[in-house]
Amino acid sequence: MRILYGVQGTGNGHISRARVMAKSLKKAGVTVDFLFSGRVAEQYTDMSCFADYRVNEGLTFVTEQGKVNIAKTLKQNLASPILQQVNALDLSEYDLVLNDFEPISAWAAKRQQVPSIGISHQAALCHNVPKQGLTWLDELLLNHFAPVDIALGCHWHHFACPIMPPFVDVQPAKREHGHQILVYLPFEDADEVADFFTPFDDYQFLVYHRAKPIKPLPAHIQWHGFSRLGFKAHLAECGGVVANAGFELSSEALTLGKKLMVKPLQGQFEQGANVAALELLAAGQSMTVFDSDKLRRWLKAPAPSPINYPQTADDFVTWLAQGDWQQPQALCEHLWSKVNLPDNWN
Repeated sequence: MRILYGVQGTGNGHISRARVMAKSLKKAGVTVDFLFSGRVAEQYTDMSCFADYRVNEGLTFVTEQGKVNIAKTLKQNLASPILQQVNALDLSEYDLVLNDFEPISAWAAKRQQVPSIGISHQAALCHNVPKQGLTWLDELLLNHFAPVDIALGCHWHHFACPIMPPFVDVQPAKREHGHQILVYLPFEDADEVADFFTPFDDYQFLVYHRAKPIKPLPAHIQWHGFSRLGFKAHLAECGGVVANAGFELSSEALTLGKKLMVKPLQGQFEQGANVAALELLAAGQSMTVFDSDKLRRWLKAPAPSPINYPQTADDFVTWLAQGDWQQPQALCEHLWSKVNLPDNWN
């Protein structure tokens, strides 16, 4: 079986899930080619596990100061050559298209009648899971942005729906530092981030951000450009995570038993839904603006117990190889049977 795997590249979460899947597909001996879209080729880093991957422009969103700029997003995407890219993608050598909310491979599969299976967090949002502020446009995007024949979502809880646990690959650290806090707020202004954490000098903040602040940094704030290995090491060792409300990083924090404070990207429906789920499960706290009082209370809160999510990718690839793709319910039930969810989640 030869597979094309289309991955949405606008955020690191989709790519993180694809890395987990790449390892399981390789272990199972499945031949797979990867296609990424949503950012320019130069912005992809640490991609060796995807071998000779392809990059297309695709569709993306424009953010400014922690918010999606709708006007600039529409302007940029209207100029995208996505229709030409869909028409140019030849799928004749593939038996299946796997898709993580990537529009070019999804629409090409639909037009060329190649079977397609979606694995994404967005697919879970099509079920009766916690959501907030979902508009008709958001519903339209969920259902038509990257259409597939079979859509399998993943979430932190099954919510009595046919969805899978997260795709997570993390290793606990031998030693943790409770007063070290990992900060990943890539959509926020660098100087605003630095100013927010400056008064809390009883803690050490390990900030990962593409931009650097103009002002000098105090000693308790360490600034890092993005490094996947450095980030994963700090994630394993830290006492808590402050981040935007992306799904994959939150999944990794829950798996490792890290307390979580999220500041959702305003105007991004997925992150709003993630906040709703985290708050319903009492699995994390949130702030819509930089709120010092909330941060102070959160810093003093205890860490939760780790959640033993299974190797979802391995079981998914086994199910994929069996070829009975119309019956995903048994796969979902099997995966959740391996998870001991916190008592209050039930």
